[in-house]
Amino acid sequence: MPQEPAAWAVTHDVDAFLTRAGDFLRSRPALHTVPLTVTHALRTRGPSTFGTEAPVLGLLERDGEVRAAFFRTPPHRLNVTPLSEEDADSLAARLADLGHDLPGVTADRATAAAFAEAWQRHRAGVSAPLHRHDRLYRLDTPAVPGPVPPGRPRIAEDGDRGLLARWYGEFAEAVGERTARVADDWAAARIAHGGITLWEAPDGTPVAMAGATPRVAGQVRVGPVYTPAPFRGRGYAGAATVEVGRAALASGVDDVLLFTDLSNPTSNGLYQRIGYRPVADFDVYDFEDASRPAATSASR
Repeated sequence: MPQEPAAWAVTHDVDAFLTRAGDFLRSRPALHTVPLTVTHALRTRGPSTFGTEAPVLGLLERDGEVRAAFFRTPPHRLNVTPLSEEDADSLAARLADLGHDLPGVTADRATAAAFAEAWQRHRAGVSAPLHRHDRLYRLDTPAVPGPVPPGRPRIAEDGDRGLLARWYGEFAEAVGERTARVADDWAAARIAHGGITLWEAPDGTPVAMAGATPRVAGQVRVGPVYTPAPFRGRGYAGAATVEVGRAALASGVDDVLLFTDLSNPTSNGLYQRIGYRPVADFDVYDFEDASRPAATSASR
């Protein structure tokens, strides 16, 4: 029997999107961790959480069932769940017909490549260089990577807001990304749900941070993890990350996840030593033309 043509529904209404696509996203929570956490933030904190423009969300229904979904919070890249080459092409055609000017795409490796190729077919003059290879990890058996550095963990509080905002900006610059979010707003949102663990030196100086998203669909995702340059190489980030994972599991979550840039062997080695195991690989592409600034992204 021939396959029913793709039918992409596009909306700005987060509640309407989740009413139709929520069960689909929760059916594979690890692979869908980013759309789950981003839509949760949009629903709880409002449509301007990640930028001034309205979010764009969509889903693919076939035979009465949701088969795929996407979201975009301008000016950030498109994020897409796994697609066949045919469905990637139909989505690219739909968004091009609607006049969308995408800065890039993030998806599992095969989907990202298929959509990048399709977007170039449907938007003449656009190039699609590969920006980054990422790997999604899940915490298996927690472990401590060698001796614990001196100091202790603590949850960031209101008095840390300025520090977190500064570190967030430094983190975004260090990973080569720009972010449309106001750093102070990001810090306030993370503090509100206890989403940043600081590692303090014995004298009380904060020396590293590890973040965690709110619990959604039984899981949390660790990030960002950051140590200012003067304090690197002493195990502070690893200790903070271990504490975040330990606390999340103690709270009863099913899974603790995190993404890493595969070009950074230090972080990938660290996370595997403390018990994280690979789940899937994701790729990030930029869509470039002379009239548009570079894409924006950062830990969300």
